[in-house]
Amino acid sequence: MGFKLFNEARQIDFIGKRNVFMAISGILCALIVVGIAAFGFNWGVDFAGGSEIEVRFDATVDVAKLRKVMESAGFDDVTVQEVGQSDENSFLIRIGRISMLSQADADKAKAALEGKFAGALASFDFNPDYGDKFEIRFQKGQGSGVAESVREAIESTGITVQDIRAVADGYSVITSGISDKVAAALEAEHAKGEMAKAELRRVDFVGPQVGEQLRNQGILAVIYAALAILAYVALRFETRFASGAIVSIIHDVIIVLGYFLITRREFNLTTVAVLLTIVGYSVNDTIVIYDRIRENAGKLKGMNLASLINLSINQTLSRTVLTGVTTMISVLGLIIFGIGQLFDFAMAMIIGVIVGTYSSIFIACPTSLFLENLRGKEGPATPAQEGQAAA
Repeated sequence: MGFKLFNEARQIDFIGKRNVFMAISGILCALIVVGIAAFGFNWGVDFAGGSEIEVRFDATVDVAKLRKVMESAGFDDVTVQEVGQSDENSFLIRIGRISMLSQADADKAKAALEGKFAGALASFDFNPDYGDKFEIRFQKGQGSGVAESVREAIESTGITVQDIRAVADGYSVITSGISDKVAAALEAEHAKGEMAKAELRRVDFVGPQVGEQLRNQGILAVIYAALAILAYVALRFETRFASGAIVSIIHDVIIVLGYFLITRREFNLTTVAVLLTIVGYSVNDTIVIYDRIRENAGKLKGMNLASLINLSINQTLSRTVLTGVTTMISVLGLIIFGIGQLFDFAMAMIIGVIVGTYSSIFIACPTSLFLENLRGKEGPATPAQEGQAAA
């Protein structure tokens, strides 16, 4: 005999309370959806595009002061967020672009190169969505061994060249970028004694087009996962059970999205990963109950579906709760010690496990019962009605 958290002889009337809980869930989900439509998410650099720089200081720094320094450095579209514990002095600086260079800078550099090399310059390419660099091509056979001349021409316009890499018939010129500008601004403040010494721990760049593609692919990944689960549950059980599982999954995803909406934590690729994890966890809990319903349908042929579902939930309640608790314990370490994206993943997982357990009992099964009532088949549940899968 395994450990039983709940006494199966004591039957809790979950189904009798279904209308109250489904109403509460429905209202909460509706509010979250309205909030998403009205305010949107705090998109991370993965989806919005731009630059994201994690900075750690060796002493306490005021967020407002750090934001003002970044704005003084020329970053009007900057946001600053403290990450981790307050004594870690770590901040996330997000800038809505990935290039320090403007089109005006590129035009000056091109004019300087044309003046330096006359008709030898074949092409000059610059795209701010691909970072701080120029792609330069010369007429065939005229671009060899002129790297230093290229550097001199570009730097004569006030642009700092970090690196020049030879490519076919030309050069890829890397100029001083956003991270260098941020580092220089922070170092200048430290030199004046206005701010603690800073260390750039992580720098990420994502172009806006790539960010949009990643966002669309992340949404599709969650949709495809839900459709695959729908097909699996429909084949193994019945359509009404598959519908209950999908409604439960949608409920869980919306509630977790509510966490990111309310806290304004970053919505990024890690968020998509946690949503997919929660989808799998939620449907696993639901299928355990569905399996017990199908098993009991073969043993208790005269029992109506509502009583059958209630009995099955009570019989699997210990397993459902203990699985949720052990999962949360395993994630607890990330809550305590994790920072940034690790903390967000763990917190979303905790919420997902709780709502996944809740929805398996109060959303998935009541939805299946509701659909059965609509079809007028809420009478005695036979094995055939419960969709016994073939061995």
